[in-house]
Amino acid sequence: MKKDISDKTIGRLSLYRRVLYELSQKGVRNVFSHQLASSAGVTPAQLRRDLMAVSNIGSPQHGYNVQGLIESISSLLDASQPQFVGLVGAGNLGRAIIAYFAGRRPKLQIIAAFDRDPDKTNRLIHGCKCYPVEELVSVIMEKGITIGIITTPAEEAQAVAELLLRAEVKGIMNFAPAALHVPQGVYVENMDMTTSLEKLAYFARK
Repeated sequence: MKKDISDKTIGRLSLYRRVLYELSQKGVRNVFSHQLASSAGVTPAQLRRDLMAVSNIGSPQHGYNVQGLIESISSLLDASQPQFVGLVGAGNLGRAIIAYFAGRRPKLQIIAAFDRDPDKTNRLIHGCKCYPVEELVSVIMEKGITIGIITTPAEEAQAVAELLLRAEVKGIMNFAPAALHVPQGVYVENMDMTTSLEKLAYFARK
């Protein structure tokens, strides 16, 4: 990934690709910048700045070729080989995430889940095998997993993060309502639903 591309730009490019996939499924072949921007909830100027990061140029007459733009964004966002993900915490949220991603992104796959509950381990969850947490480090290193998702209770999150770090995971998506302490070089994306909902509730009252 280019060093000068911000995490916010990467997030918007992922959003544009999702919108483009939806347009492609509807049979749309070309889209103008103002149409794509409106669907993504950004300004046309913002969209054009973001798309400077990819090697695809639209035309005033025809706009952007939908499939071509998908491929250009994918060449930036996706690795040349599949990246594997491990999820820790096979409760309701964890199972929902596994189900959502099953088959959705061939180059970004959740291939292992981990839990402490013996009733959840050594079985398949939406096609993904769930292992005991005690096997986390060995399984992650054996399978070449580089990304971890934490969906455990808050009090377990830091210990889980440390296990993921021992397994040389380089990126963590954290759904637990707890701040993680990780060394430099490990990217953490915090998904704090409680904070987001409370912020939404505050502005909904205005």
